[in-house]
Amino acid sequence: MTGSHRRHATAFAGTRKIAEGSLAAVTEAVREALAGPDAVLVFDDETGAVVDLDPVEPQGPAEERVTGAGAPDASSVAESPGDRASTRGRGRPRLGVVPREVTLLPRHWEWLEKQPGGISAALRRLVDQARRGEGDRGAVRDAQAASYHFMSAMAGDLPGFEEAVRALFAREPAKLADKVSTWPKDIAAYSLRLAGPALNGADEGQERTAVD
Repeated sequence: MTGSHRRHATAFAGTRKIAEGSLAAVTEAVREALAGPDAVLVFDDETGAVVDLDPVEPQGPAEERVTGAGAPDASSVAESPGDRASTRGRGRPRLGVVPREVTLLPRHWEWLEKQPGGISAALRRLVDQARRGEGDRGAVRDAQAASYHFMSAMAGDLPGFEEAVRALFAREPAKLADKVSTWPKDIAAYSLRLAGPALNGADEGQERTAVD
């Protein structure tokens, strides 16, 4: 399966959304829309960056170039299981742990020694908890960046743009929805869609803070 099938995108002709789905499917719609009077832009659904399509050429690398601050495809940089296996020492368990030296203060060692499962298990739990927390924060940052990229490209000259951006990064969903409500409906809807992961639960968190 090629990257053009894995990556999903949304295409606009002027202010109208004309297609969404895999890059291959969107490219077909772009070919048809190019005959019209409106400028056509395609956006990566994950990063909000503009996708540089070449609708004339067959599907290939030209359709997978992304401009802006988009992240690279994880499949292009991820280490394959075979590569990992080749770097493991002979006799090392397939899912074994990797020993490293850790330097801590005495009070840290004392606390770790009291945890269920021993020091190593406690350290693994702490790392997993930190990774989960960072994952949530990373998802918020990614969603904010994606929505900002799109809004900058499509709504930079629209009324309320700066206020919408401030609401996006302040995680104020009601205010953001209000500011984009006067924009063309497809632009407003896609801006909110990209921002979704950054806004989920934001109201509840603000309400709890106000009560506290």
